[in-house]
Amino acid sequence: MADVAIVTDSNSGISVEEGRAMGVTVIPMPVHINGKIFYEGLDITQKEFYDRLIEGADVATSQPAPGDLLDVWNRLLGQHREIVYIPMSAGLSASCATAQVLAEDFEGRVQVVDNRRISVTQRHSVLDALALARQGLDAAETKRILEEQAMDACIYITVDTLKYLRKGGRVTGVEAVAGTMLNIKPVMHVDDEGHLTKVGTARGRNASLKALVDHMAETAIDPAGQTVFISHGDCEEDANKVAEDVKRRFGVQTVVLNNVGPVIGAHSGPGTVALFFLGRHR
Repeated sequence: MADVAIVTDSNSGISVEEGRAMGVTVIPMPVHINGKIFYEGLDITQKEFYDRLIEGADVATSQPAPGDLLDVWNRLLGQHREIVYIPMSAGLSASCATAQVLAEDFEGRVQVVDNRRISVTQRHSVLDALALARQGLDAAETKRILEEQAMDACIYITVDTLKYLRKGGRVTGVEAVAGTMLNIKPVMHVDDEGHLTKVGTARGRNASLKALVDHMAETAIDPAGQTVFISHGDCEEDANKVAEDVKRRFGVQTVVLNNVGPVIGAHSGPGTVALFFLGRHR
């Protein structure tokens, strides 16, 4: 029997198919569109999702059904001694807290990690967990190391419209109207508790994209020596602008672009750009 199975959700940016090739089990995150449920990467593409969002569809997200999660865990525990489950940050979704409660019935065989990460940084945690499992570490020790590394990942985010943040209650109606009139764009990051917090504003799109890189200049550790990731919500051209700025200012050789998935995109909207790197603090 293999020792430790690694499980995550599709918010990590890892598809079910890609996870299978990596040796990781991926739980597809559900998204509700006009009352119908879809599963990320299974029956809706990211392009289709953003098209529906722009069309004005009624979109909502939810956590994986507890029964589905239990089915996956029970199946894997027939093949593995233990499980490390890495969901998206508890500060942004109830799915982590739900999983922690469910895991209590497994007498330590299921370890739920909350290292306050989302998207690409969550993917990094999965890769780290795989490496630790191959070194022979058990699930509890893997969880401890991943949570100790929580502060290593910095995420700065900007959005092109306040419409979706307003819908989710992250900005008030007054802030949304004023911001739209004045072309004000928020700059946010994921704080120490895993919550999305505003750290500044910029006037205009280009200024907000530059602000992401300015924050990297203030906090990055050895930027030239690390791989930098940029996630975008159906705005690859703007993501490439940020990538070129990062390369020019810091001498970074490798910048990887990927997409902001439906779970985050439903709350941030098309035009979201997120910059990920290793930093001194979040």
